[in-house]
Amino acid sequence: MRKLYHVTDANQLVKQGTIVPMQKDKILIVDTVRSAHNVGSFFRTGDGAGVSKIILVGYTPAPKDRFGRVQPEIEKTSLGASTMIPWEQKETEADVLLSISDLKSQGYTIVSLEQTTDSMSLYDFEVPKKVAYIVGNEIDGVSEALLKVSNTIVHIPMVGNKESLNVSVATGILLFYK
Repeated sequence: MRKLYHVTDANQLVKQGTIVPMQKDKILIVDTVRSAHNVGSFFRTGDGAGVSKIILVGYTPAPKDRFGRVQPEIEKTSLGASTMIPWEQKETEADVLLSISDLKSQGYTIVSLEQTTDSMSLYDFEVPKKVAYIVGNEIDGVSEALLKVSNTIVHIPMVGNKESLNVSVATGILLFYK
């Protein structure tokens, strides 16, 4: 897709009515996603949607491995966005639960993207000013422990025969919603 303009002065563009400002403070928590290509997509989409930090949980691949080497699949898919968004790795569920507790104390609403009996349609969801979104594993989704600490669980309504989307596609819809 061809880029029509680069936002260097968002306030000026808002005054001109060119764009609608994204005034939300967004953090993305990625729960045990296997694919480095999906992780690269999270960084690229997150950059465009104004994500301020990405928290990678469990075996989710990071932009740099434990030896400091760049992950080529993430770098390529993110088109360099993996160097622009701050990120941190949480190895254990206990570590990420502490981070979520800290985010809640800072006023963040924790929202999981998952299909459950208690989830609400994304279209009925009012996005809060400070939000931390949790997206989950390609097969198993968001873990039960993370669902339990979520303030809200949302799903994307589906009208076709398939019941789910690729996690990076679903995350893009979520991050750009309202």
